[in-house]
This record gives sequence, structure tokens and C-alpha cells, in this order.
Amino acid sequence: MDPIRNPYAPGAGQRPPELAGRDEQLTAFDVVLERVQRGRPERSLLLIGLRGVGKTVLLNALRSAAVRAGWGTGKLEARPDQRLRRPLASALHQAVRELGQSGGRHDDVLGVIRAFAERDSGAGAKLREKWNPGITATAAKGRADSGDIEIDLLELLTDVGGYAADTGRGIALFIDEMQDLGPEDVSALCAACHEMGQAGLPVIVVGAGLPHLPAVLSASKSYSERLFRYARIDRLDSVAMELALSAPAEEEDAEWSPDALSAMYAVTGGYPYFVQAYGKAVWDRAPRSPITAEDVTVGAPEAEAELAVGFFGSRYERATPAEREYLRAMAEASYLRSEGAPDGADTAYTSVLEIELDSVPTAEVARILGKKPQSLSPARDALLKKGLIYSAERGQIAFTVPHFGRYLRDHARWPFLLSGGA
Repeated sequence: MDPIRNPYAPGAGQRPPELAGRDEQLTAFDVVLERVQRGRPERSLLLIGLRGVGKTVLLNALRSAAVRAGWGTGKLEARPDQRLRRPLASALHQAVRELGQSGGRHDDVLGVIRAFAERDSGAGAKLREKWNPGITATAAKGRADSGDIEIDLLELLTDVGGYAADTGRGIALFIDEMQDLGPEDVSALCAACHEMGQAGLPVIVVGAGLPHLPAVLSASKSYSERLFRYARIDRLDSVAMELALSAPAEEEDAEWSPDALSAMYAVTGGYPYFVQAYGKAVWDRAPRSPITAEDVTVGAPEAEAELAVGFFGSRYERATPAEREYLRAMAEASYLRSEGAPDGADTAYTSVLEIELDSVPTAEVARILGKKPQSLSPARDALLKKGLIYSAERGQIAFTVPHFGRYLRDHARWPFLLSGGA
């Protein structure tokens, strides 16, 4: 098959040629936009799921929907080492610009945005530490500049939302990696969303984050579970996966055989990133159309090798030796416990012994390593901060990347090699 015409696009946040399996979320968001613009109450939206399931892609698709609806939009990516003020100000600056107004109230709002951002710089801040927003409007005085992020964010969104309402449109703020916001920023954002909803202002937040994001929000504000609508973004079912592969192939006058599609679901598990990665590798190796199950067998090792280096390996390399030991023990715990998988477990793409549990007990990890759970807390906490694992529930831990446990068992060096202990 011609590699130049290869339609598949594995990449971080890169939109696939066919956004399959997400019609429900896209349709529901169109309803939200219309309701908010009409002054109807609606909750902000959060997309939660593992890495590689397409949260960022869907987030971008929802933003495109907001743009088509005439809304002002802005996007930021949260980082553990960055406070909210500056990236949020930049996102709202873009959103206000997209509303396409000028002069008068428009400049006043830009002045509030500038004041909000510049408050992040202390009085003695050096030039390189000061925000350079490209806003010519003078920073407002006495608005969004108190230094209290909860007060300032509420004043900022109130002014921005009021301006959007005057134009007959809305503001949508998109936040990726939302679980990495600091506690004060999370609290302020929840409080502001709460007030926006009560005031009926056309401002919504659409966030994306790892599965423990609801717990992060709940720890900040007890009412957060009622403040947001949560949409779990998971792997594609077999029908959606077949569409994700077949539709782009048809555009290139090619097709997949039914057996090939079944084989692709078996090796990818329906995870969108894996579908694109394997699809690209198999297409390049297939001699002709239709693509067969044999072509999948030939191309799969190439995809697996690339995933081992880039998708899995890069994450493993970020861990210290102690953290890697913890990760390997997690993988072993998952494997050992899966031997007794219940009847009816999904074995469509893996054998019973390879089924990955959603989470494993931290006590089991400690038992495998032959250590007390308390002594492993530093490694566990460091992995949580790096986003390699998350706490599924109290006493449980899970990988943020699908099939990471399988990768560790296949590629990482084992000091205990399924021994059941140190």
C-alpha cells in the first residue's frame, strides 16, 4: 500500500481522519451550547479517561463546535508547576477576540483580563517574569486584581460573561490535563463555575483529565459532583473501531477484510491511539487492498516496537529506579490477580492471564516488594505527580496508560519475575 496515501494519524491530540464513537458527546454539547445561549441552566462538562483514549481530540472537536456556534473560545493546558492566572488570561483574551467586537466595553474587559494576569507578578518582578499579553488596553484598577484567586477569577468571569451576554453569544473555556491544576486554582474555578450557573451568564468550562479528576474536584468543593457533568471517554466498541479504520481507507480506495478488522480489535483493544498506531503500521506493510488478517500479523510487531519506545518507554524512562520497581510490582499484581478472572470477562483481545484489572490494592504492591506500605509512599506519590498512575479509590492504584502493565511484563527487567514476592 502506498505510504504517502496512508490515512492513519497516531499522535498526541491529533485528530484522526474519522472521529468514530463520539457522536453522543458531540450532539449533547450542541444542546448545551444552545441552552446556555438561551439563558437555560446547564452544567459545565468534564471528559475523563485514561491516556490515549482521545480526550484531547474530543476536547478540540467540542471547541470547534463552539466556534461554529459563534462562541468565543480559549484553551489552556494545565501543568503542575504553573499557576492558573497567566494561561487562563491568555485563553480568555483569545475568547474575547473571537467575539469580534472593539472599543468601549470590549476594551474594558480586556483591561480586566490584563489586571488579572499581571497580579501574578509581584511588585519587584523582573521584566522576564512579567506577562506580555499583547493587550493594549490599560489594566483595570480594583477589578480582578485583589491577589485572592477566588475573588479575582469570579470578578473576571463575571465581566467576561456579562460582555458575552451583551453580544448575544457565549464564552467556552477548554482546559486540558485539568487534574494538574493546583488546589487553590481548582477551588477558585469550582466556585466561579458555581456562581456563573447561578447568575445565568453564558460561560461554560469544558475540562479533560485522568479518571481521578472527580476526586480532585470533590476534595476542593463538596458540591463539585453536582457542578459538572462527567463524561467517561473509554475505548471504542468493535463497530466504532471498524468505522475508524474503514472510513479513511475508503477515501483512499482501499478496504479492510472482516477478518482483518477482527484482528485489529484483538490487538488494539479498541483504544483510539492504538487503532491509529496499528492502522498506520499495517497499511504500510500490506501489499494490496483489501488488507487481510495476515497483514495485521505482519504489521503488528512494527506498531508494538514503536509503542514500546514512544508511548510506553518514554513514560517508563521518566521514573526513578525506586519508582520503576513500584510500577513493575503493580504490573505483577495485576497479572497475578487476573489469573482468577471471573466468568464472562472480556477475552476478545487477550487471554485470561493477560487481562488487565482496572486497579490493584496498594497493599498487594507492598506485599510483592516485601516492604511496608508506608515505606512506598514517596515512590507512589512521585508517580502520582508524574501522571503515570492514579488513585482509583482509597487503597487502590491504577495505571493512567492502557496496557502499561502488559508492556512492563513484556519489556521491563523483572527482579522477581512473577515470584509472588521479593
